[in-house]
Amino acid sequence: MRPLVVGGEALLIELDSAREVEALHAELLRRRDAGELGAVRDVVPAARTVLLDGVREPRALAERIARWEVPPLAATEGPLVTVPVRYDGPDLAEVARLWGVSRREVAGIVGDTVFRVAFCGFAPGFGYLTGLPERFHLPRRATPRTAVPAGSLALAGEYAGVYPRSSPGGWQLVGTTEAVLWDPRREPAALFAPGVRVRFEEASR
Repeated sequence: MRPLVVGGEALLIELDSAREVEALHAELLRRRDAGELGAVRDVVPAARTVLLDGVREPRALAERIARWEVPPLAATEGPLVTVPVRYDGPDLAEVARLWGVSRREVAGIVGDTVFRVAFCGFAPGFGYLTGLPERFHLPRRATPRTAVPAGSLALAGEYAGVYPRSSPGGWQLVGTTEAVLWDPRREPAALFAPGVRVRFEEASR
């Protein structure tokens, strides 16, 4: 864990893995809610970093955080969102081949995994979900698509994600959902937020 002062009121903490980011993000939120972080406005996780904004004394806080013992994140910690999915993606057969399983087994592997939103980005409502065992990590497509339909369930590297709107993308598409990932009229607007657990439940045909 490497805290770095990056401005008059900002602190960037570098970590070695997504799991460490998730654990530190949860710990920071707990301590902020307990009043231990002062006037910190935002706690923003990314792939290997956590950014704190609104830090009045970033150097002092960096020294404190460097001494923390951050507990691992419990598998059951965080709210759970269930998303219905039809396994009808155009890359389903290719993913089954790469995993050495049948198409039906792909649905079982994804459905049996409890994912966690590690961070958000790329587009409003898009969450990068961790949780797949390393043996199921996948390469991106050699040729990205110019338009991925909204609601596509996709896999790439260590992550899963659902496209909240049509956009270019190079991830492997295994299914579709009608769940609304981003609705500015809803509170909160995003269905996925860092720390939320996600299960993909196969929808009735």
